[in-house]
Amino acid sequence: MSPRETRQEAVALAYTSADKAPRVVAKGRGLIAEQIIERAREHGVFVHESAELVALLMQVDLDARIPPQLYVAVAELLAWLWRMEDTLSAPRPGEI
Repeated sequence: MSPRETRQEAVALAYTSADKAPRVVAKGRGLIAEQIIERAREHGVFVHESAELVALLMQVDLDARIPPQLYVAVAELLAWLWRMEDTLSAPRPGEI
């Protein structure tokens, strides 16, 4: 299958410290996936590309928490994201 024939998929997760686990808040294929990604970028939300993780998350119902089998993969992604956000928001030497 050529890249143009491949249907894009996207899954959006939401997580707060009050949640027991991240929840799937949006998911879709094709145009819906493109809109999910576009809206995320418009709002400064990180977009991570992992076909394997998306394929697994596409199996989770909307508004459902991710299953325990995905905790480690998603936790590693969230930890990396938080480190990236801290690095980007930290003042550089000489800045106040």
